[in-house]
Amino acid sequence: MSGYDGYTDKELLFLVKRNDRSAFTELYERHWDTVYTQAFKKLNDADVAKDITQEVFIYLWTHRETNIIENLEAYLFSCVRNNIFRFLKKESRFICISDLVLEARACCPEADALILQKELVKSYELLVKSMAPAQKQIYEMRFHEDLSTLEIAQQLNISRKTVQNQLTRALTLLRSSLASIAIIIISHR
Repeated sequence: MSGYDGYTDKELLFLVKRNDRSAFTELYERHWDTVYTQAFKKLNDADVAKDITQEVFIYLWTHRETNIIENLEAYLFSCVRNNIFRFLKKESRFICISDLVLEARACCPEADALILQKELVKSYELLVKSMAPAQKQIYEMRFHEDLSTLEIAQQLNISRKTVQNQLTRALTLLRSSLASIAIIIISHR
């Protein structure tokens, strides 16, 4: 018991802003499980989920004086999501199509954004359909069924390295082919 269990998150954030480490510890203990669970559900990797959880709380502490947080749960959710995106991009495991769609909506008139969004989705679907059957199966198991590379390897009775190689090839194809649409979206700014 830290003596802060009766405090609201807002009160604790106020104290954290004033360098109160005990208040930060209370926030950390209060929200660690939720942040970790959110990261784990998306990544299915306990070690990476722990790292992302730690990064979220490190960021909360190191930016305590400048952060303006009205809703801590929403803030933590956004931090987890952003850290997951960064991790997946760094690991080359993620083609950020939803980001392209959001970019299209943000920078283009509504009609243009809708056309670009439809074109992007259509191109994506055609590219997935054009993959070799084994590659397509592995890609869909990973990104549509959210299975880990180890789970895919076990289900298909192949090596994990084969799964990783097939995913790398699939993502390379998608990235290079969808790059032209991304350029069109960005050039509409």
